[in-house]
Amino acid sequence: MKKLIYTILLLGFTVFLSACGQKTSVEPVLSQTPTLQVSVAVSPTEAIALTSAPLPTEAPTPTVTSTATCTPVPTATPTPKPSVTLVMAGDILLHTRIHEYSKQADGSYNYDTIFANLAEEISAADLALVNQEVIIGGEELGISGYPSFNAPKEAGEALVKAGFDVVLHATNHALDKKGKGVLNTLRFWEEHYPELGVLGIHDSKEDQEELYITEIEGIRIAILNYTYGTNGIAMPKDMPYAVDMLEKTAVKEDIRRAKEQADIVIVCPHWGTEYRLTPDKSQKEWTELFLEEGVDLVLGTHPHVIEPVELLTNPETGEQMPVFYSIGNFVNWTSGKGEGVANRMVGGMPTILLERDENGTAYVADYSITAIVCHVEKKTNGITVYPLSEYTEELAERNAIKNQDPQFSLEYCTNLCNEIWGDLWK
Repeated sequence: MKKLIYTILLLGFTVFLSACGQKTSVEPVLSQTPTLQVSVAVSPTEAIALTSAPLPTEAPTPTVTSTATCTPVPTATPTPKPSVTLVMAGDILLHTRIHEYSKQADGSYNYDTIFANLAEEISAADLALVNQEVIIGGEELGISGYPSFNAPKEAGEALVKAGFDVVLHATNHALDKKGKGVLNTLRFWEEHYPELGVLGIHDSKEDQEELYITEIEGIRIAILNYTYGTNGIAMPKDMPYAVDMLEKTAVKEDIRRAKEQADIVIVCPHWGTEYRLTPDKSQKEWTELFLEEGVDLVLGTHPHVIEPVELLTNPETGEQMPVFYSIGNFVNWTSGKGEGVANRMVGGMPTILLERDENGTAYVADYSITAIVCHVEKKTNGITVYPLSEYTEELAERNAIKNQDPQFSLEYCTNLCNEIWGDLWK
């Protein structure tokens, strides 16, 4: 009985050491009367017998020495998904008074103040887009506002300083200075900032046929930019490719080619009805086409006011497509007066998160919109844009737009965002 108990205990101890992955050394003990001490739940009489009785002399007792300890297996750290953050600013609508109060004492222009309060957020994004509503034809063509816009080169320089990577030029004002305005604009970008993506206008058919595709974090992103029209100004006869138009055959072909070459396809249409807070019939029809063709994201401009955001699902493929019908103006100083002018001072800056899943498929993982408000004062560099979350009652009282629409206030701007965007905005 004693030998059996001893054998069981020894085997159990050996199994324990094996389970921990320990190295052991066994040394024989020559004593003829070894004793075994254990702690078990037994009666006093049995305990005395177990701790004092001599073991058989023909089975020397080994001494087991442990030289290692149990080491826990480390938990693997999950590999983060490849991701890209994208932001977009709405219409850079440079009315006459914006030029007037951006002109410096030496006669030059400086528009940096417009972007100062949002430049950090713009620069922090992996990809930043802006809708440059007006052509940058330079002083050669005369600096002007509504109805025939033209901006100096400093307007483009301010966009670069703010951190934008892609400039969208397909707008209804793209031909305000005819073909010369388009060529001057392209020359400015090519000579000074060739690394920027310039979309929507072209100086050759070959350039028009080349898709804009950029790769970030291994995700290839195609961006397409079109306008519904050019305010009745005909395309230059020698430049029928000057501006990308919303023409179904061409758009569908571009989307098809983009999907073959890129992981994500984004369309930035200049569409809709000015000053309308809801999408019109044309916007809805184009949205259906984009959804059917497999576009991943739509970022709309032109109405000069904000419109709703919808998440649509393709009934055949199950793929989803967020649509920002209109993100409104980024900056403007309209000469209009009366009810509704206050709406033009509120815009949005969408933030989009793109990711690639474990199967290699890229998709829109998340989106939101930062509400912004354009602040204008009648002084040099008195025009800037604030996140609505940082705007104050005191600033709202100083905003010169109150002279044109007395309804303008911080509360008015907040209520408008709540009405159009619900809890999506921040």
